Amino acid sequence: MIKSILITGANAGIGKETARQLALKGMQKIYLGCRNEDKAQAAKTELESSTGKSVFEVLKIDISNVDSVRAAIEALPEPVEALVMNAGGVVGPKFNDITKDGVTQTFALNVLGNVVLTEGLIAANKLTHVAIYSGSEVARGVKEMGVKQPYLKSSSVDEFVAIADGTFHAKEADPSIAAAYMKYLGTLWMSSLSRKNKDIRFVTISPGATYGTEVMKHIPLGKRLFYTLMFKILALFGKSHGVDKAAKRYIDGILDKSFKSGVFYGSKKGTAGPLSDQMSFFPDLGNEQIQDNAYDAIHGFIK
Repeated sequence: MIKSILITGANAGIGKETARQLALKGMQKIYLGCRNEDKAQAAKTELESSTGKSVFEVLKIDISNVDSVRAAIEALPEPVEALVMNAGGVVGPKFNDITKDGVTQTFALNVLGNVVLTEGLIAANKLTHVAIYSGSEVARGVKEMGVKQPYLKSSSVDEFVAIADGTFHAKEADPSIAAAYMKYLGTLWMSSLSRKNKDIRFVTISPGATYGTEVMKHIPLGKRLFYTLMFKILALFGKSHGVDKAAKRYIDGILDKSFKSGVFYGSKKGTAGPLSDQMSFFPDLGNEQIQDNAYDAIHGFIK
């Protein structure tokens, strides 16, 4: 049984629910990785009250800020056995603005911060068993939601660099499109990393179409209303779900070793229900050269 964990984006939604369920399963130490300390402390108090457990600690971390991530690694007082990279999603209108690291805001939040966190924890001997990256079915395309499969001409290092630095989506007005490519890049990085480190399981898991989260707050109004209505309708047919089932996906990935390292698990059909290896939808996900190209492109931005 995994006894300790760090969860990013843990003050609300899926991250908070994951912490709650793990506490009830007997997790002995749960670090709530949060950007806003006041919200984190409020979440800690609520979790202690709802679970009757005093196993929660706050770790201040802004996953979109590399300096904050490195400070959090140093501040973590002890190794953890598991990591859930839950923080991420669609950035607002300035999604393509460039950070001091030379990448877009969307890339910083969904990819770069997670890479620095995971690999930094490993280098500091502070992550020992399993890392879960929050993927998304949009990384392989979702016909039911009108989301096309990511398309790259060559999947070269240079093309992945263009995704990271914003030139690939320079004329794109919809931040959700850019976010889909970032989730694709992050998934490829996890698969490449799994071949470089055999001592830890690196599993990408999509939480699925989940209502009751803030993940869509930066999507354009028309599309946001459409998705919100769609999720509510899909829930009636078991094709979307609440944060409880989304969190359970993460927890299964943590505790069940049948979830293989380097594999991206998402819905077998649509965006809810049973999980399967997503390579069956998008063979490029299993291409080791493409995985390594994504890995190399990402590391070009890490100083």
